[in-house]
Amino acid sequence: MQAFVARPEHGIAWISGASSGIGRALALKLAGDGYKVAVTARDHEKLAELQAEASDLSGSIIVLDGDVTNAEDMEHVLASIEYEHGTLALAVFNAGVNLPVHAEELKLVDFEKSFAVNLQGVVNCLIPAVRHMKAKGQGQIAIVSSVSGYGGLPTNAAYGATKAALINMAESLKFDLDKMGIRIQLINPGFVDTPATKGSEYPLPSLISVDEASEQISAGLKSQSFEVTFPKRFSYMMKLINLLPYALYFWLVNRFTGWRERPLKKRERPAVAHPAE
Repeated sequence: MQAFVARPEHGIAWISGASSGIGRALALKLAGDGYKVAVTARDHEKLAELQAEASDLSGSIIVLDGDVTNAEDMEHVLASIEYEHGTLALAVFNAGVNLPVHAEELKLVDFEKSFAVNLQGVVNCLIPAVRHMKAKGQGQIAIVSSVSGYGGLPTNAAYGATKAALINMAESLKFDLDKMGIRIQLINPGFVDTPATKGSEYPLPSLISVDEASEQISAGLKSQSFEVTFPKRFSYMMKLINLLPYALYFWLVNRFTGWRERPLKKRERPAVAHPAE
């Protein structure tokens, strides 16, 4: 028995993190395919611009503001979809931040924000979406992780940890969601030219555009695959090197990123608090 594959006639598509990057490009792609696409992010102006850009497409954009780190916001978004716009057929949980981490200057805020947006943000969307789809007896959910979740990379201690957790989460949930008629997929892009990859401290091989990424994801959503990963050659190489012994793995990553030759950052002098502060 084939798993459920959402189509525009089945209902609404919902994309979180749609104000920029992959989420924005995918929203336009799905609207072009005829979907009514509910888009969520904190930046209302960017969502309104996205809605206007889609005005000539066969589908449409529905702006539903919200912060994925706020569970009540996501409950309200789902309620708005359900009671004002129709059945939720497809959900793509895409919101994320990439905050570089350096061990010589660890900052709690980098981990807290990464976990809140990338991991808890998905959970906050997932719970109301699964509840809605369970009541309807069908639905499709895609969680956007990354090939960075396959194994540790320089500066990725926070970002990579959240993406690894999302991979495990999707794999674990699949066992029960299959029995509920809810299809779950895992989207693992390689390096995509988005705000999250700007200013990378090492080369990003096989970097692709957000438009190419949205094409790959759109095609993957129509397939029967659990994992949608691209570019194939690069992602399979990442899978392969993570099967190697650690000594060889760390040597290869250092070799291709040049990380071993990078000097440690100079520690900033801590601010001195004055009595009046």
